Amino acid sequence: MTEPMTDARLRRTLAGAAMAAYITAIAAANWVTDRYGIVPLGFGLTATAGTYAAGAALLLRDTVHDLCGPRWVFAGIAAGAVITWWTSPALALASAVAFTIAELADMAVYTPLRRRGWARAALASGLVGAVVDTWVFLHLAGFPVTRDIVAGQLVGKALWATAVPVLVVAAVRQVRRAVPRNPLGT
Repeated sequence: MTEPMTDARLRRTLAGAAMAAYITAIAAANWVTDRYGIVPLGFGLTATAGTYAAGAALLLRDTVHDLCGPRWVFAGIAAGAVITWWTSPALALASAVAFTIAELADMAVYTPLRRRGWARAALASGLVGAVVDTWVFLHLAGFPVTRDIVAGQLVGKALWATAVPVLVVAAVRQVRRAVPRNPLGT
């Protein structure tokens, strides 16, 4: 017979899963970018191949921040850079610097807005983080900084990897609040 999971144990499990997903997203973004470089997104836009994974990392950052604290966010960036180093030291450095600067900007937005709700904070900080990460990463990694690449990066990171998941979570939360709970099943 297994014991029920305590709140503290559940929180530790969620924190570990969030941290693992965050590190994986950072490393995946860099690996895919190293392997495929700039790719077409459609509608005349291009972006680094790891744009969606980088956007997911920006959103996962907020989860790690909430569950583990800001120090663990920086530890995740460092771990992602170490993993990436084996593939591309240049991308590891560009990524670590870009994610760190984006994290500081993100934190300046996310932390004060978090008291007003997760969705608002995640959307605003995700947009700020996407803009900062895009500019810094493209410059440091040696990719061209053109209108179509910057726009593609922002569409991938801010829209598809941040706004859409945040809106889905917010919608699910609204539905769950609207559905009456009946613990007895009658």
